[in-house]
Amino acid sequence: MSLDTAPSTLPVFVLLNDIIFPGSQVTISVPRSYAPFLSRIVKHEEMQPPVVAAVPVLNPSPNLLLQDAKLCEWGCAARITRFVRPTPLSPNVCIVTLAGVTRIRLEVPHPPSSKLHSLPPHPVHYHAIPSNKLITDPAAEAFRSAAVRLVDHLDAETRGKRGKAGGTSVEWKRLKTIIEEAEPDRTPWIADILMAVLTVIPWQDRIQILSTSAPPARLQLATSLLSKQASIAEVSQKINSAVDETLTKQQKEYYLRQQLQAIQRELAELNRVGKGSPKPSGVPGKQKPDGGEADVGSNEFDEDGDEADYLAEIKSKIEIMMPGNQSLEILKDSTFLTRAREQLDSDHFGLDNIKRRLIEHLAVIRLKALRQAEADELTAKEASRKAGASSPLQNVREDPRPLKGELSNVSQRQSTSELSPQHPKKGVRVKGPILLLVGPPGCGKTSIASSLAKALGRPFHRISLGGVRDEAEIRGHRRTYVASGPGAIITAMAKVQRPDPVLLLDEIDKVGHASYQGDPASALLEVLDPEQNISFKDHYMNIPFDLGQVIFIATANSLDTISEPLLDRCEIIRLSGYTYDEKIHIARKFLLPKQLDANGLTSDRLTITDDAYLHIASYYTREAGVRSLERAIGSLARWKAVEWSTSSDENVSTEKTKAKDSVEVYNPVVDVDDLEAILGVPKWDPEEKEREEKKGLVYGLVVSGHGEGGVLPVESVMTNGSGKLQLTGSLGDVIRESGEIALSWVKAHAYMLGITTSLAQDPLKEPHPIDIHLHLPSGAVKKDGPSAGVAYVCAFVSLLTGLTVPKYVAMTGETTLRGRVTAVGGIKEKVLGAHREGIRKVILPRSNKRDVEHDIPAEVMAKMEFVYVSRVEEALEAAFGPGVFHPGQKSIHMESRL
Repeated sequence: MSLDTAPSTLPVFVLLNDIIFPGSQVTISVPRSYAPFLSRIVKHEEMQPPVVAAVPVLNPSPNLLLQDAKLCEWGCAARITRFVRPTPLSPNVCIVTLAGVTRIRLEVPHPPSSKLHSLPPHPVHYHAIPSNKLITDPAAEAFRSAAVRLVDHLDAETRGKRGKAGGTSVEWKRLKTIIEEAEPDRTPWIADILMAVLTVIPWQDRIQILSTSAPPARLQLATSLLSKQASIAEVSQKINSAVDETLTKQQKEYYLRQQLQAIQRELAELNRVGKGSPKPSGVPGKQKPDGGEADVGSNEFDEDGDEADYLAEIKSKIEIMMPGNQSLEILKDSTFLTRAREQLDSDHFGLDNIKRRLIEHLAVIRLKALRQAEADELTAKEASRKAGASSPLQNVREDPRPLKGELSNVSQRQSTSELSPQHPKKGVRVKGPILLLVGPPGCGKTSIASSLAKALGRPFHRISLGGVRDEAEIRGHRRTYVASGPGAIITAMAKVQRPDPVLLLDEIDKVGHASYQGDPASALLEVLDPEQNISFKDHYMNIPFDLGQVIFIATANSLDTISEPLLDRCEIIRLSGYTYDEKIHIARKFLLPKQLDANGLTSDRLTITDDAYLHIASYYTREAGVRSLERAIGSLARWKAVEWSTSSDENVSTEKTKAKDSVEVYNPVVDVDDLEAILGVPKWDPEEKEREEKKGLVYGLVVSGHGEGGVLPVESVMTNGSGKLQLTGSLGDVIRESGEIALSWVKAHAYMLGITTSLAQDPLKEPHPIDIHLHLPSGAVKKDGPSAGVAYVCAFVSLLTGLTVPKYVAMTGETTLRGRVTAVGGIKEKVLGAHREGIRKVILPRSNKRDVEHDIPAEVMAKMEFVYVSRVEEALEAAFGPGVFHPGQKSIHMESRL
């Protein structure tokens, strides 16, 4: 660019974090707000690239705003060689490439900060390019020497970060060649290029080079800056080398200490073996309170010694496990099953089906144990017979070593038949199914497993799996990790110190799913598979462990979150909850004594009537289990504890004053009338005002996610519209399809039901178009499943005809387009939930009649009326009354328990 033709005014382009020198090129991204001004400049210069004044700032910062920038007096006239407007991939920035031409100087005053974003034109002064012939050879040689020295250090630093690849990188080698071959008159230009590419040089020093226009002065300044930076790089390299050397010494010392510790452990082990110590192999001795031997190598290095001691302690507990013959002796007892049944009955009331399945499980375990004992006895007799056929002297000559299981002080001439009873017997292996107890909270799943362990005479241990997300919590951590430890299974086995405990895997449905930490559910597959758990391998122990004698019992509230492979290894036993009679018996026999003991009362100081128990269970704690009932009884006990303490204190004070007339007598009995004063207002209205008979309202039976049954209202209303159906209430796809099927059936049979006056009429469009909105309350709870078809049909018929369904009637069942009512699941939970809600009549599919007769307790069946239907027409007559839609037709089959 000729200075004669150069414009005296240039647009000011502010560089916030870059500096451009003559001869260098830089590509930067600028905000979208620059785009229109840059476009105008580019369009104005059509024949040649436009020129701008690229001016750096004196206060650079990563978050510097344009209005806070302080402009440098010097800059560089630069051509815009490339301009990329905002694109869909980068809509907020545009790309600009600038090529430096010559130094410029802004006239004073500088343009205001508020206008810098618009690239304002500003007068500039061009400084004539002086002759480079003034550069002497010594000055040029000093510059080349300083530049090459810095480039060598930067190259070495780059190779150190990337790893030694054998040789100098291509970029530094090329730059070094350019510097060494530069002529003296070219060195000022090389100085500008180095200041542009070497970002290690401080910002203010580069600004000073830009502000120096005279080549000799600029070359001298650049030589000084490059020498200073090379010296700094040398010092930094020395410091880093010293630090690396120190770290290498520390690592070497640590490695040698590890070797020394391993040697000391081996020596201590040899000393124990030589002294005939009865400790298990691999257990480092530690000073014990009883004066035991201390390990030589476990007291010098605390961290590694503690980890080794912990591992040795776990191994020792596992190695000294008793063989588990105690449970075999219990199983041989002829009264084992009778005592087991008595144990279950004493700990739990009701749950007859679950108790029957547990007794079957115990009977199978007993028969397997007896058969295995007989086989072991025959094997021992056969071994004794074969051993007796040969002389003892011959045995000694052939094998002079002691027989397996023989003590050191036993003579070698002793007969093997005398030693055979000392051989450890095999434990009872349980290869039956894993019992999975599924039911709502508070139904006794954990206590059932504890009762089973008591009946077997085995130790019981509970492993809580709720919230376990890491596979290592089941299998253990590898010892290479910090704070590693064994998994929950090995930890439990080390605590019980028996190979045949009863392990409860509690809340197995709340195990975390697969993630970067592993899949805990997959780790449980090996634990629960009888074919695999005989060689279970914990990562921390790193040795196979036999879990074949362990009885695993799992509990869950729902099966929805359990993986299919895990369910395949379990036998599902459902606990549906308790009836009111069972709750009263449990409260009287188990809960009240427990709360009396917890609150310091005796049985004569608190008595709760059966009516009060029933009222609490009906209107304060409607639940499948008994946890809320226990809390309510605890509240009554605490209330009476306060009354008793107050009454006792008043009796003491009145005895001193001899004024007994004003003392209130303590009443230990709690009746229905006392409950509201103690427990507050009932959660459910005894007058059942929550349920009402209204057009378009029916009550369906549901099962919650925790396995608890209940009654859910199905609400529907008509609005002006175009014949559409709207379903709300957090409904899934299946239950939505049930609503569409039900409405289609009602439309197809509208004439038969008396909704329309002709077969061709659409009840949602004639005589005027309407929309139907159907809603299931509790919108925050997701609902899905194929069991709401009958309730939907009855709700639509009630809405369109104006008839109402009685509030004591509830229903469940799925419908088809042909009008058939198909079977559904969860009958026991639904019926018990309806019983708790005070429902007196239940409409069920005929296919579920066997479920009612098999699972529903007799006292519940005696208080409720069950109507079994196989067609939608039968369900409508059961809900609205016989003959309402089919006058003169034969009444449907009905079974009454009233």
